[in-house]
Amino acid sequence: MSQPPLSIVILAAGQGTRMRSTRPKVLHPVAGEPMLAHVLRTARSLSPEGIHVIYGHGGEAVRETLDAPDVSWVEQPEQLGTGHAVMQALPHIPDDHRVLVLCGDVPLVRRETLEPLIDAADGALALLTIELDDPSGYGRVLRDADGAVRAVVEDKDAAPEERTVREINTGVLCAAAGRFRGWLDRTDRNNAQGEYYLTDCIALAVAEGTLVCTAAATDPMEVQGVNNRQQLALVERAYQGRMAERLMTEGVTLLDPERLDVRGSLECGHDVVIDVGCVFEGTVVLGDHVTVGPYSVLRDTRLGDGSHIESHSVLEGVDSAGGNAIGPFARMRPGTRLASRAKIGNFVETKNTDVGEGSKINHLSYVGDTDVGRDVNIGAGTITCNYDGANKHRTVIGDGAFIGSDTQLVAPVKVGKGATIGAGSTIVRDTPDDQLTLSRSRQVSLPEWERPKKK
Repeated sequence: MSQPPLSIVILAAGQGTRMRSTRPKVLHPVAGEPMLAHVLRTARSLSPEGIHVIYGHGGEAVRETLDAPDVSWVEQPEQLGTGHAVMQALPHIPDDHRVLVLCGDVPLVRRETLEPLIDAADGALALLTIELDDPSGYGRVLRDADGAVRAVVEDKDAAPEERTVREINTGVLCAAAGRFRGWLDRTDRNNAQGEYYLTDCIALAVAEGTLVCTAAATDPMEVQGVNNRQQLALVERAYQGRMAERLMTEGVTLLDPERLDVRGSLECGHDVVIDVGCVFEGTVVLGDHVTVGPYSVLRDTRLGDGSHIESHSVLEGVDSAGGNAIGPFARMRPGTRLASRAKIGNFVETKNTDVGEGSKINHLSYVGDTDVGRDVNIGAGTITCNYDGANKHRTVIGDGAFIGSDTQLVAPVKVGKGATIGAGSTIVRDTPDDQLTLSRSRQVSLPEWERPKKK
């Protein structure tokens, strides 16, 4: 027998006053993405018929940031509690659908934890709970002498003996839409918060004889809500801890798993080594035997087998073949492409540049909008002058060329194959193959000249 369709309601209308921020709470990032984006990804993994996000008055930024064809946005102009929030979504959901309620500020909940809860909600009200050593601030799950759930009481409404209960409500529950509709129609705001509590549905279900069952979460961080900056930091480190465990299980060496930040996707080949303090953003792919030195930042970058990144390097939008050496303190901007065995050294910046096989830009240079051939050596202090104040122009350096230190190549310009550019030159015209080209003033010495003296 097939299960009833599933609709998911995500509560994302809270103002988050304890965050002390002008940004809506659910847009604060975890691993580089808004908290709500993580919840939406988990919701989509359950293949629901519909996803309904409850957003608050003034929360248009939430909708603009995460709008998608599969998301229905429902405004809750007045924040009158979790029960009131679900009431706003129910008119859009058929009675026979199971409704899974998630929280937009609980970003680490996993599909594997939610699936048993959804299955248990067939003909019942299913509640996700967990036992905490310190349950302060959470609603307590109250059971009768036989262990059956009889109610959930919010922390502010709980009697002293009820506050000793360690099993807490996570805010995640599931039941048929028609049943939620009936229960919520009978709730009121006669409580310490003056709100419609979604958890009042539990006592109403028990009173009418509906089975209330629970599923247990095993990881407290999976159901950790975020209400302040401290909790945001806890969730961030928990996410990064998960990522570190996955990478090490797949064979990656992390020299300190607690000093890793992945803010996107990171795919690694065999025997990858990542040093401390590295940040990976967007989509990053590392081939076999890649090493990444400490405190480097890689964003939307692919590194081929055997590439080596020295410390404090920043790579963005880089596509690198195998066997490359980069850094330390290199900055490679979008559009940089390296053939195999290329070298980008310390304090070198590249942008929109192709570097040929075996070529070297060892130190203190800017090479932008340039085609660098094979086996080129670019000396220290070289600059490609690619911008004339209005337009960008391209420089082409032929195979085997040698560019002397402190050279300015004023684009558009082409350096011939095997050409040598003398140090200190400013090149404004194309240079021939296999010849020395230089531009310098005649060197003179002035025997009568005296250095100025301080007055």
